[in-house]
Amino acid sequence: MSLMKKFMTVGGATLGSRIFGFARETLMAAALGTGPMADVFYAAFRFPNLFRRLFAEGAFNAAFVPLFSKEIEANGIDGAKRFSEEVFGVLFSVLLLITIAMELCMPWLVAWVIAPGFADDPEKLSMTVKLAVVMFPYLMCMSLTAMMSGMLNSLHHFFAAAIAPVFLNVVMIGALFYALYIGADPALTAWYLSWSVLVAGVLQLAVVYAGVRHAGMSIGLKFPRITPNVKRLLILAVPAAVTGGITQINQIIGQAIASSKEGAIAALQYADRIYQLPLGVVGVAVGVVLLPELSRALKGGQMKEAATIQNRSIEFVLFLTLPAAAALWVLSDEIIRVLYERGAFSAENTEVVASILALYGIGLPGFVLIKALQPAFYAREDTKTPMRFTGVSVVVNSALAISLFPLLAERGIAIAEATAGWINTVLLFSTLLWRGDLKWEWALAGRTARLLIASAAMAGVLVYLSDLWSAWLSPATPLLQQIGALSALVGVAMIVYFGIAFAIGGADLGMLRRNLKRKPKA
Repeated sequence: MSLMKKFMTVGGATLGSRIFGFARETLMAAALGTGPMADVFYAAFRFPNLFRRLFAEGAFNAAFVPLFSKEIEANGIDGAKRFSEEVFGVLFSVLLLITIAMELCMPWLVAWVIAPGFADDPEKLSMTVKLAVVMFPYLMCMSLTAMMSGMLNSLHHFFAAAIAPVFLNVVMIGALFYALYIGADPALTAWYLSWSVLVAGVLQLAVVYAGVRHAGMSIGLKFPRITPNVKRLLILAVPAAVTGGITQINQIIGQAIASSKEGAIAALQYADRIYQLPLGVVGVAVGVVLLPELSRALKGGQMKEAATIQNRSIEFVLFLTLPAAAALWVLSDEIIRVLYERGAFSAENTEVVASILALYGIGLPGFVLIKALQPAFYAREDTKTPMRFTGVSVVVNSALAISLFPLLAERGIAIAEATAGWINTVLLFSTLLWRGDLKWEWALAGRTARLLIASAAMAGVLVYLSDLWSAWLSPATPLLQQIGALSALVGVAMIVYFGIAFAIGGADLGMLRRNLKRKPKA
């Protein structure tokens, strides 16, 4: 399968998940708005998500995939199966102990880490603890899911791992529909949502397990033993876990600070859901596909091939995220108004969430480039360097969030996260160049400048059209007409951007065919 087709397979499945995510957040906004129960649910849900990124996705995408790929090349499928079972036994045991410990410590964790701002409101604090207790076992399901997803990606079976997240959104949408149908109050709705998260985790694990079986492998539960392979995995995984969870680490810091203002956590979450669409479709697709591809090329000594894969991935990221960032900046008000402004979600909520989304848009290319640059370290079994840069990023984010929140409220947290993301990107990029692991291409730099010009021109057209079509985007207009007008703006933006980008040489069909659709060497 070609590199482009792999990006499209993962990106397409992720797009489906993000579309269902939009539907979920729209229903959440209608049911809970930015009220206290929205804050409570998102605060409780953020905690298992943080640990999922720290102990699951980051660690296994970074450490497990290269070692699993090496085991396949050295000892075949049987050796890879033995390695997987060794890891599975240790992972299952560690997760079980962590889950038990966290469940017992949840009241203190909520009060001191998750939402210290709730300490003055015993009802919100108690409800957050109860919801977090219900949802925390989701970590165990998703960590095992992440391991099996890493196996599937290494075996070049991308679809099952990419489609699994859809089930979280589908189950949560079902819970929301039921809550709205019976007229449940916000507290009962939050209960339904928390149980739906746990059910979805079990379903996602079942989907990827079926995918692993379909790929010709099976995993048995064995008594945990720290073998040399497992020890090597742990050495790589600990720093990779911290690095892979950088966004979640920064967001949990922002959440802790924002918990002192009612509605702030929910506002950040609603904006986060929008920018996760391009981040997920492009960033996750590139990160998931790039790591096994780079690992394969480097293990085979194909350094030129690895450099080409790396640069084409960066080019692909910039080609799609620069216009997305410009569109989020220009159309943030219209996007939030059309998607969320109804029910408990007011015009004042729209103003706040839209300003956060615009700031996230500035950070979007940086966040996605991180996904394209980190695999260059992980494929070389270097997980400590990205961890150090993550540490710098967290310090910057914390300092800015604490400094700016009293002045700019939620907007200050968004500025802090975007700034930290770009600093991390610059550190990763410059280090790869300095080491010679990334080859500078003047042609790529020139195309990037032209893509910036095309994005700016597109933004200018959107400013003009959004003002011209403001009546059609008004909340007083029927919803279908609002959606039609917003869709038309997106369509015009795509025509303008792609037309100018190809016309001035920012992109070239021949280049895309040669570099993205070509099949990597065996």
